[in-house]
Amino acid sequence: MRDLKKTALFNSHEKYGGKIINFSGWALPVQYEGLTAEHKAVRNFAGLFDVSHMGEVEVKGNGAFDFVQNLVTNDISILKDNQVIYSFMCYPHGGIVDDLLVYKFTNNHFFLVINASNVEKDFKWMEKNLGNYDAEIFNVSDYVSEIAIQGPNAQRILQKLTDFDLNEIEFFHCRRDVKVAGEDCMVSRTGYTGEDGFEIYLSHKHVENLWDRLIEVGEEYGLKPAGLGARDTLRFEAALPLYGNELSENITPLEAGFGFFVKLDKANFIGKEALLKQKQEGLQRKIVGLEMIDKGIPRHGYEVMSNGKVIGFVTTGYSLPAVKKNIGLAMVDIEYSELDTPIEIKVRKRILKAKVISKKFYSKKYKK
Repeated sequence: MRDLKKTALFNSHEKYGGKIINFSGWALPVQYEGLTAEHKAVRNFAGLFDVSHMGEVEVKGNGAFDFVQNLVTNDISILKDNQVIYSFMCYPHGGIVDDLLVYKFTNNHFFLVINASNVEKDFKWMEKNLGNYDAEIFNVSDYVSEIAIQGPNAQRILQKLTDFDLNEIEFFHCRRDVKVAGEDCMVSRTGYTGEDGFEIYLSHKHVENLWDRLIEVGEEYGLKPAGLGARDTLRFEAALPLYGNELSENITPLEAGFGFFVKLDKANFIGKEALLKQKQEGLQRKIVGLEMIDKGIPRHGYEVMSNGKVIGFVTTGYSLPAVKKNIGLAMVDIEYSELDTPIEIKVRKRILKAKVISKKFYSKKYKK
């Protein structure tokens, strides 16, 4: 662990009993009390996550809007100041560089939140495509800490530490001028669990105090610190994608089932031509939900089969606490994507029966 990068909350993770693992070069807690307990806490009460390993890039200048609009698949022209949108960056062939959140502060100032494992790659991609746009980009990842509080009790807990009325922050919006526990913070309301909740961005030197205060205040509301394990089962249960699983340079947003975030009617963006062609010609494969019939858990990378033929691969699979079933997401050839289609999962040397189901494993509870 000595050579791994550490967030400003590393000592807090050890203090609260976090089991530290190597996650994309970061020393982060996979769990504290246990994955199932943390998963259930977020669904029923609240969970607290350290997501300071995520990357942040600021884009500033008169050409900031035009640069970002060309960089991402979604249409940022619909954004008002302090609004957030989910999008993809794509390669010219349509594969995904990364998925990201685009925060619009003004037309001349944007804040991009990218995946921890992709920070260096993403920033180089942005630099490569900056061209003649009148804009500057700044990788500020090393200067920003981020805490996420998620769950039905998230708002009442956070409200205890701020005089700002959190009802004023709508879903996929942010405010940059919020005092939380006396510290200057940016607070947004997006989430990666299927529950209502907030992200708090602040300086490294104040984050440990805020973490402690949230746990202290949240104790009576069932708040638990939560690790990467619960973060993954929660996002999976809510059918939210993870880069490296449902998203990659070899998977397009359309194949992943996120065509809604690809606006093919906007003037231009990197990858538009390839994605337009793919939509016109029709998908050859897509990501579906699956449920095991035989006993077994479908793990990432396992082959999906039909009558001895390989027809795809599992992107994510779990035995989930809430639904008490072994379910997964898988990329399969399009002719096997209809609901209730019988399929098979190769688990080591065994061929186990499964079927295609809806990806709606869980009804999201975001505040609209």
